[in-house]
Amino acid sequence: MGYYPIALRLDGRSCVVIGGGDVATRKVEVLLATGGRVTVIAPRLTPTLAGLADTHEVLHHARHYHRGDLAGAFLAVVATDDGVVQRAVAGEAEAERVLLNVVDEPALCGFIVPAVVKRGSVTVAVSTGGSSPALARKMRERLAEQIGQEYGLLADVLGRLRERLAASMERQEMFGRLVDSPALIWLREGRFDDVDRLLAEVVGADCSLAELGVPLSPRTNGV
Repeated sequence: MGYYPIALRLDGRSCVVIGGGDVATRKVEVLLATGGRVTVIAPRLTPTLAGLADTHEVLHHARHYHRGDLAGAFLAVVATDDGVVQRAVAGEAEAERVLLNVVDEPALCGFIVPAVVKRGSVTVAVSTGGSSPALARKMRERLAEQIGQEYGLLADVLGRLRERLAASMERQEMFGRLVDSPALIWLREGRFDDVDRLLAEVVGADCSLAELGVPLSPRTNGV
């Protein structure tokens, strides 16, 4: 049986992370970056998590997991290798209909987390269906070499244009021309004047990166 690929909107949703080590830290950072409201349940925390708790960016319960800790949660992550805790949380998640990821235990998961390359609003996710996280990481590294920050910049340009242009066949044609143009190459090489000329030609004389408010750096390449 395979997995259904999906992108979740976590903005303002309750997320519970059980565990306070390095793996839990990475999970918490991603959940916060995507807008989740995070509660961490663990007797001890890494310095990074402790700092987030001190600044109230996460809510910390300094104890072990108790049944009922998932009440009201949308999503939960178990980042501990304690099999008893893993199975107990999985049982509660099933009963409470909470999306659950148990790190390195796909059989207990309601969802698994792919290896991700992120460039601005562009996210490329790679999964092996839980069969080989190491292979997924290798594939992510290969993709990261090929997909630079220019993809995020072009997505930003198109997103800002989408906000100002009404949906129409003309808009679709404009976007098609921009995507099929050398814009990605020019953005990667920092040739912003060429991109501005393209925008003026395709969208209108007053359209430019600066006018759209797209943040730029001298070069956008890099992983």
